Amino acid sequence: MEKACNSHYHNQSLLLLPLFLSLLVAGLAYPTQDEQSQIISRFQQYLQINTTQPSPDYQSSTQFLLSQANSLSLESQVIEFVKGKPVILLKWPGSDLSLPSILLNSHTDVVPFEPSKWTHPPLGAYIDEGGNIFGRGSQDMKSVGMQYLEAIRRLKLSGFQPKRSLYLSFVPDEEIGGYDGAKKLAYSDVFKDMNVEIVLDEGLPSTDENYRLFYAEMAPWWLVIKSNGAPGHGAKLYDNSAMENLLKSIESIRRFRASQFDLLKAGLKSKGDVISVNMVFLKAGTPSPTPSEAEAGFDIRAPPTADIESLEKRIEEEWAPASRNMTFEFKQKVTPHDDLGRPLITATDDSNPWWTLIEEAINKANGKIGKPEILSGATDARYFRQLGLTAIGFSPMTNTPFLLHDHNEFLNKAEYFKGINVYESIIEAYTSYIPPGRDGVSRDEL
Repeated sequence: MEKACNSHYHNQSLLLLPLFLSLLVAGLAYPTQDEQSQIISRFQQYLQINTTQPSPDYQSSTQFLLSQANSLSLESQVIEFVKGKPVILLKWPGSDLSLPSILLNSHTDVVPFEPSKWTHPPLGAYIDEGGNIFGRGSQDMKSVGMQYLEAIRRLKLSGFQPKRSLYLSFVPDEEIGGYDGAKKLAYSDVFKDMNVEIVLDEGLPSTDENYRLFYAEMAPWWLVIKSNGAPGHGAKLYDNSAMENLLKSIESIRRFRASQFDLLKAGLKSKGDVISVNMVFLKAGTPSPTPSEAEAGFDIRAPPTADIESLEKRIEEEWAPASRNMTFEFKQKVTPHDDLGRPLITATDDSNPWWTLIEEAINKANGKIGKPEILSGATDARYFRQLGLTAIGFSPMTNTPFLLHDHNEFLNKAEYFKGINVYESIIEAYTSYIPPGRDGVSRDEL
């Protein structure tokens, strides 16, 4: 028993070695064993709160987050734009209130799970011998919300004082569209008064050593195509049945989908530059031998660079033409453009100091960065980009399998600690940034 225990701690020490080295490079103190235990315990407490859709326990998560804010002496307020759906705002005031602020956003809800498909209880926050913390939300995205808070804790302990005010938002309902959470916040007078210039939101894990940074995301269109046709006897050969008309549309969509795949396979476009189309359901058939109605649903993801007018025309004229008794409707249609009609894209070159700063901060924390990407899913960041704000998607997880919305979602302790270190570096860089020419101070001099 003692030998197994010693082996376990030896393995954990090896896992945390990269963190120790990165902290040495950044000139930061390595957390003691007791501090590590407390950090992990707080993360476990958050994971154990059941904020699963469709009935998230927002009351408990709100109480927990407010207790964390109180322990850090952060200003806090709870706003319910929609009753029962709290938006939690925390603030670390900057020394220069004339400078625009920074917002770190995260969502409190998580997606449902099938307990029988999990090795460990989805809400148990169980830690195995390899240091993997199992729990719904461990990747998406309770880890990020807690890493924000832990990074602030370390910065406060070091005596750091931000020049810019730093806000943290914990919003509800992202997993069901964010309409009553981040969207309400983004278009509120409260948000205007916050004077936010840059927003950080969630990204995706990396299966290799490079962190992933996202400058845009695909816009989800949930399309339903319906077909009508005259019924007839099953023994008779006849034209223009509902099923026949729908199959013609499905074949047209299949050819379009294949053309997008060809561009991807040939290396002419990346995953974030093609339009993805996937059929998600097919309904047909009535008690009679030949159906008079049929419908199919499609999940379309359009990048901000897509020709939206051309896609809309294709749907109307090729995929669901009225001439074949076809109709269509969008169950959801998110625009890939901002309120001024511009593509929802955050600049990744030297014209955007926030992109340069986050790259430098990650490098300073001994992290590596992959090529900038367009995120295939939809996040709350789109609501802030629609206002013309800079928004970057980032979740500090490397060497981690992609388990968002999957069974056995987990995050390793070493990766969690490294992520705190990275956010500490980012927060320090962002809240210290003064534009060149202001008060004679440039970024290079900071």
